[in-house]
Amino acid sequence: MRETGATRRARARKILRALERTYPDAKIALNFTSPFELLVATILSAQCTDERVNMVTPGLFGRYPTARHLAGADPSRLEDEIRSTGFFRAKARALLGMARAVLERHGGEVPRSREALTALPGVGLKTANVVIGNAFGGNALAVDTHVFRVSQRLGLARSADPDEIHEQLVAVLPRERLTQATHLLIVHGRRTCTARKPACPVCPVRTLCPWSDKTRR
Repeated sequence: MRETGATRRARARKILRALERTYPDAKIALNFTSPFELLVATILSAQCTDERVNMVTPGLFGRYPTARHLAGADPSRLEDEIRSTGFFRAKARALLGMARAVLERHGGEVPRSREALTALPGVGLKTANVVIGNAFGGNALAVDTHVFRVSQRLGLARSADPDEIHEQLVAVLPRERLTQATHLLIVHGRRTCTARKPACPVCPVRTLCPWSDKTRR
């Protein structure tokens, strides 16, 4: 029988409660001390592990502590400094464009609104929501590769477009818990619902998951 919107929302709440019990330590993995640092780190995290980003950012933040410092960085040197995060040329362009826009449009302060953030070079919906939810204390859902995969296995969303996944999840998850839901789905994707061989037999939400390709013991 087809699941109604109300039933899906109720199941989503049960899923979050079960994940909270399993992963009480779920939180953002990127290290930062300011909205600007988190914005830089999130741009670097594209197609890169958070662990690798955290290895690169201490030196980077020391050399470029503000948008003004980063806006004046030498492109070639910046590329070398972030090379290990992958796609370093594109990321260097994005960082420089973002820093210059923050400086010119917002006086060097990272804007708080989603519209202003996504208008910055190199900043998409996911990056904007990471900053809103973790640097500014708002409630925002960030769809990374783990959220994208896990939410579809759980039958909470279905699309090939991450932005559509975002809209579908926002419709079923509690609005006041979107940031925490992001952390829970990410850690579940990293520790249990992995891409290649998920640990379905020990999954804390196995009974709430309709995915037909569950692994067996």
